[in-house]
Amino acid sequence: MDSLTEALLSGAPGEVLAREKLPDHFDAAHLRAEDVGMFEGAQDKDVRRSIRVGPVAMPELAPDEVLVAVMAGAINYNTVWSATFEPVPTFRFLERYGRQGGYAARHDLPYQVIGSDASGVVVRAGAAVRRWRPGAHVVVSCVQVDDHEPATHADAMLGEEQRIWGYETNFGGLARYTVVKASQLLPKPGHLTWEESAGVLLTAATSYRMLISDRGARIKLGDVVLIWGATGGLGAFAVQLVRQAGGIPVGVVSSEHKAKALRALGCEVIVNRAEIGLGEATTPEETIEQGKRLGRIIRREVGEDPAVAFDYIGRATFGVSVFVVRRGGTVVTCGSSTGYQHVYDNRYLWMNSKRIVGSHAANLQEQAELNRLVALGKISPVLSSVYGLDEVGEAARLVQTNQHLGKVAVLCQAPHEGLGVTDPQLREKIGADALNPLRSL
Repeated sequence: MDSLTEALLSGAPGEVLAREKLPDHFDAAHLRAEDVGMFEGAQDKDVRRSIRVGPVAMPELAPDEVLVAVMAGAINYNTVWSATFEPVPTFRFLERYGRQGGYAARHDLPYQVIGSDASGVVVRAGAAVRRWRPGAHVVVSCVQVDDHEPATHADAMLGEEQRIWGYETNFGGLARYTVVKASQLLPKPGHLTWEESAGVLLTAATSYRMLISDRGARIKLGDVVLIWGATGGLGAFAVQLVRQAGGIPVGVVSSEHKAKALRALGCEVIVNRAEIGLGEATTPEETIEQGKRLGRIIRREVGEDPAVAFDYIGRATFGVSVFVVRRGGTVVTCGSSTGYQHVYDNRYLWMNSKRIVGSHAANLQEQAELNRLVALGKISPVLSSVYGLDEVGEAARLVQTNQHLGKVAVLCQAPHEGLGVTDPQLREKIGADALNPLRSL
C-alpha cells in the first residue's frame, strides 16, 4: 500500500492528499488491443478471458481534468460490449479520439482501462478546474463532453464530441485511479457507502432522462409504465422513478426469483414472461399475438393499456412495445441487449399516433437532478453483489449471462464494504434494509 492510499483510507484532509506523491502505475481492469480477435468463431465469448487486471501507467492530467482515487466502481452492460469487442472493438474509438492530438492522444494506447461508473475521492485537480479540490467525495458521470461545442450548451447528449467515459475513452472507473473531466463530477450522497453510490449514476440517470426529462417520455401522475427487464440496473431504477412520480409500474421479469426482487422494489404489477410465453417473436403475427396476451394481462391488473413502454431489451421486445402502448403512447429506448435490428408493425404506430423516443445516457443537469433525489433518500441503490477489483471478470460474467439483479459493484481502493458514509443520521433514518432492497436476495 502506497502512502497516498494510506492517507485516503485514514480520511486525511485534502491538503494532505495533495502533497502525497502519485504512484507511477496502478492496478486496473483493462483490455489489450492484441486480444481483439480472440473470440472469432467462439460460441461463448466469455469476458473472463479478455478482461485483465494489472498495472497500467498513470496518465498525465489535462488542465480541465481531475484525478479520482476510485473507492468503488460498477459493472454496466457496456463493460460486456467492450470485453467481447462487439458490436465494434472499442479500440477504434480510442484511435479516432487520439487523432485529435493534444491531450486526446493519451487515449490511443494498446490497452483500455474500462468501466463507466465510480465513486471516490479527488486527489488532484487540473489548473483550469474551479469547483473541485483534493479531498472531495464524488460520484462520476459516464458522459464526457466538449464544452466548446455549441450543441453541448443546449443538450450535452446532442454534441458530436460527446463520449461515454471508459467505453469510448480510456482511463475508466474499474481501477484504483481514474482521470475524468471536472464536468463529470457530482457530490457523493453522504448516507451511502462507496459501493452503494458507485452503482447509481449511469443507470439511474439514464432511466431519469428516459422517463422524467422533457427529452424523454415525460411521465405524469397516474401513468401506467411497462418496464422490460425490471430487475436490471436500468429497470430497477425505472420502477422507483415511476413510483416516485405517482405512476404505476408494470414490471416484466423472466423468473419467480426476479419477481420476488421486483416486489422488494415496491412493484405490485408483475408479469413473468416465461409463464405467458413471451419470447422473441419470429413473425409479425407472433409479435401481435404476444402483444395481445400482454395487453390483456395489463388491462386486467390496472384497467388500461400502458402510456409508456420502457425498452432497453431491443429486438426481443420492441415490436410488442410498439403494439401494446395505448393510443398516443410512447416507446422510449436506450439500448438493445438482444439485438439492434428491430421489427414492428408500423400500422400500430402511425394509425394510433404513437411515438418512439431514442434516449442516450443523460446530460449533467439531468444527472444532478437524479443525484439530488438519491441524496434526499427518495431513490435507493439497487446493489445486489460486490466483488473485488481482482474479480472484475467474474462480476462482468455475471452481467453477461444475466444472472444478476440490479447492480454489481466492484471495490477498488476501498478495502471492504461499508465505508464512505458521512451522513449516518440520514442513513439510520432511511434504514439499511430500505437502502439495499436486493442484497438479501
